[in-house]
Amino acid sequence: MASAPNATNLPLFYKDLMPLNSRDHVNYKSRGTDQATWLVGTHAVPLTAEEFIHAGRFYPIVFASAEQPVPLALMGLNEGVNLFVDDEGKLTNVDVYIPAYARRYPFMLAKLQPDSDELSLCFDPTSNLVGEFEEGNPLFDGEEPSEVTKGMLEFCKNFEEAGMRTQQFVDELNKHDLLMDGEVSIQQQGFDQPFIYRGFRMVDQEKLRDLRGDVLRTMNQNGMLALIFAHLFSLDLISGLFARQVQAGKGPISAADLEPNAA
Repeated sequence: MASAPNATNLPLFYKDLMPLNSRDHVNYKSRGTDQATWLVGTHAVPLTAEEFIHAGRFYPIVFASAEQPVPLALMGLNEGVNLFVDDEGKLTNVDVYIPAYARRYPFMLAKLQPDSDELSLCFDPTSNLVGEFEEGNPLFDGEEPSEVTKGMLEFCKNFEEAGMRTQQFVDELNKHDLLMDGEVSIQQQGFDQPFIYRGFRMVDQEKLRDLRGDVLRTMNQNGMLALIFAHLFSLDLISGLFARQVQAGKGPISAADLEPNAA
């Protein structure tokens, strides 16, 4: 999930990326916040497979419709809608699980050279969480990284490793042709026809049932089957998310992936 820092292809949340170094940032500090403004208006956040069990208690887990499907935690059902933070970025439920992708912001590991596999700790300089503040935790102790910086570096390394394992998980799903185009029908009171959500991928339960016994046994032994079930069980949360969105006055709304069923 690492990427080269450039202005044309920045990952979700990041407006810019700058390599962290003791020469330019020796006096920089990081500070905490209870306002995750970067989450406001973001309806889907990338998720690692290792987070499925925890995240599946709160969010529907789906896969992006892309050549390389990425697991996503749905925080809303339409573009621009996030039901888990208010307009200032404060959590509407302090006990909710926040995906690691969002918790690492404004830091991330990135390739400084496209032709190199070496990753460096970078940060988004447009964020108000890192800078030359009077308060906060120093990022450097002299020329050496502080314990805070070492901790964030370790967190980002673990995230990248989890991202690689997630890709292996998705590759296995594709190998057995288990991902299908998803469709969820929700009947809303007051509407004659149900609303149909599309534009995502999900595990095909029929193909899962038809897998050979030895394949299922291997998936059970390596933990992959538990992740698949966590994904499938989490889909039951979609109707509740839809109801919350309607109650908040944020749906159903017109969008490319929301189509009233004309059948």
